[in-house]
Amino acid sequence: MPKLIVSIDGVVIKEVPLTKERTSLGRRPYNDIVIDNLAVSGEHAVVHLRGDHVEIEDLGSTNGTYINGQAVKHHTLHTGDIIDIGKYKIRFLNEAQHPDFEKTMIFKPGQLPPAPVPRPAAASAPAMSAYIKVLSGAASGREVDLVKIVTTIGKPGVAVASITKRPHGYVLTHVDGEQPPTLNGQPIGTDPIPLHSGDVLDLAGTQMQFMQR
Repeated sequence: MPKLIVSIDGVVIKEVPLTKERTSLGRRPYNDIVIDNLAVSGEHAVVHLRGDHVEIEDLGSTNGTYINGQAVKHHTLHTGDIIDIGKYKIRFLNEAQHPDFEKTMIFKPGQLPPAPVPRPAAASAPAMSAYIKVLSGAASGREVDLVKIVTTIGKPGVAVASITKRPHGYVLTHVDGEQPPTLNGQPIGTDPIPLHSGDVLDLAGTQMQFMQR
């Protein structure tokens, strides 16, 4: 089921499953999703559920509706899209649209990431696989297998990056946050960067090493 995850300053405040054909967003209390912020118009935008497709429409708002940093009037949503309305970030997720999209791993001070998925024995036709080893912080030493096509890592609102599995390897992309990740000590730009086994990532002060089998 598609849903919207609403957050501000990196803190998730609500998750809204999209069960209606029309879901309204705005400052007025009669909206389905009420966003109480002066930068948000009374009737700001509406999300349309049309079969397997989900679309967002800006309703002539004062400050606009942005998808992945681009102002839009009408846009078909894809899983992982970030909707910016005022100071709020709304993440669109639709597992039916892209079942291999990994949920974000959020590293918080003093909190360990999930234990790594047990690695299967080597198959007769070996497939490309990789994992991230955490090098610093409370989670130091933990390993997280990259078992999905897209894995997002980081701290929402600070620095978020994605690691995407492609036919010929893995790439790192800066997704969100003012603080860009660094790869082997160098900040990355907006273009995907190929990863090599042994590369060291620094994401919001957490160091991780990319390892490929």
